[in-house]
Amino acid sequence: MIELENQTHQQGIQMEKSLVVIALDIGLKRIGVAKAVCGIPLCLAPILRQNRNQAANAVNALVNTAKADVLVVGIPMKDNLESKEDAIAQMQRRIKHFVGLLTLPKNTKVVFIDENFSSQEALEKLEDKKMRKKAHSKDGTLDSHAALVILERFLATKQIP
Repeated sequence: MIELENQTHQQGIQMEKSLVVIALDIGLKRIGVAKAVCGIPLCLAPILRQNRNQAANAVNALVNTAKADVLVVGIPMKDNLESKEDAIAQMQRRIKHFVGLLTLPKNTKVVFIDENFSSQEALEKLEDKKMRKKAHSKDGTLDSHAALVILERFLATKQIP
């Protein structure tokens, strides 16, 4: 009986680890991208936004090519500062609108997760001074590292749908 439970538990973990998860840090100019395969999170090249349709097509292609099971989208959550509330609500609307433009496969689940301080956390994780300098450039490096932080948060909470 115990052996059967352990085997079932191991199969559950194996199924969970075999999920392909894509994470996005959506900004107005760039979209940071990270991917987890077999539970291993990796940074991917960012998507530089020319317009929302081009960016949506790029995300669609990425999700379809990767055969993603889950799309994790970082979204700012409201805090206690009322002055920031309008800006946060506006960014939430923009992110949700962008996700609404996507034509994802029916089996791909979309999960929104708190992105607060993900860019700052990503910058702090970069120990190499050259990497920190590159992260401050506008090539999207920091955005993809922020997406990696969002992905790691998701994996840590095990919010697998």
